[in-house]
Amino acid sequence: MNPREELRRAVEWSMKLATLERRDPVTGRPDPDGRLVVVSPDHRWGLEVPGVPSMRDAMDRWDKVLPLLEHAARQLSAGETAGACDLATATFMAPLPRTWSWLDGSAFIQHVLLVRKARGAEPPEDLRTVPLMYQGASDNLLGPRADLPLRHLGDGMDFEAEVAVVLGPVAMGTPASDAGGAVRLIMLMNDVSLRNLIPRELAAGFGFFHGKPASSFAPFAVTPDEAGEAWREGRLHLPMRSWLNGVPYGHPDAGEMFFSFPELIAHAAATRDLSAGTILGSGTVSNADESVGSSCLAEQRMLEKIATGTMVTPFMKDGDRIELDILLDDGRSLCGRIDQVVVPAACRNVSGAAG
Repeated sequence: MNPREELRRAVEWSMKLATLERRDPVTGRPDPDGRLVVVSPDHRWGLEVPGVPSMRDAMDRWDKVLPLLEHAARQLSAGETAGACDLATATFMAPLPRTWSWLDGSAFIQHVLLVRKARGAEPPEDLRTVPLMYQGASDNLLGPRADLPLRHLGDGMDFEAEVAVVLGPVAMGTPASDAGGAVRLIMLMNDVSLRNLIPRELAAGFGFFHGKPASSFAPFAVTPDEAGEAWREGRLHLPMRSWLNGVPYGHPDAGEMFFSFPELIAHAAATRDLSAGTILGSGTVSNADESVGSSCLAEQRMLEKIATGTMVTPFMKDGDRIELDILLDDGRSLCGRIDQVVVPAACRNVSGAAG
């Protein structure tokens, strides 16, 4: 079924998926795609599905493998854990460690306005009618506990807490009214930015490159059904929670996207087909209500500048720890937690620990 005919077969059983590290038994080298497991509701067990080795393979053969994944999810929900691995000792990669395309929108108007002010730049005139979007690196995506390598303190490392979705194939020209069915999975991500490198790159006219290193992802990719009523109108209506060095930093509502995911998908597909497995980010979660905090350092710095004329909050440095999570109303984590530490680039650990 080609992208002009298929968006997403309806999921009959909600589920969580994860990718665990897999190494060659002879060479010890890691498999860049890892091994796919279906995750139990309590996040304790992971069950491999024969014939579905990786998330990337599942994206390419979604219609064929979805019944197999759903069967495994039903088994785990019923408490049948025979053959499953204990996730308490697992090493998680990004749910989709590498893919064909990684796109990031900027659907939260408040974030755009504040960050543009920080750079001394005016927002685009069509800010409220045309979504902002860029295409970044889609290979070597980081797991939930992989170190964040910092080359120089002067690069200005910042975290950015975002909601991301994994898409099925989308045909060029698909309207927003038809695009919502393309959303296969929801993820939580940290879109790392090197703030001090971005102004020069944007001024050069070619956009982000060095200023946007590898992004990181929470351990679980979930079907929209897992979010229940919180997933509606193409948005995830839950707080985006962050902690910096163990201190609560922000909890803005991710549902306050100005542009919905279907609108972002339609914008991305305006001049091209989108391949199955495309990852699309929401942009940094941001609310006009300053009392809920921020999802990045740049916003806090700009608010300080507005209030006092001076930015006080520093960018991230070696040893800083950032944690991100999205909690359901009953307190359960939707996608698991991102928990990362900044380290000198030469000392980084690129694998993710249990999460």
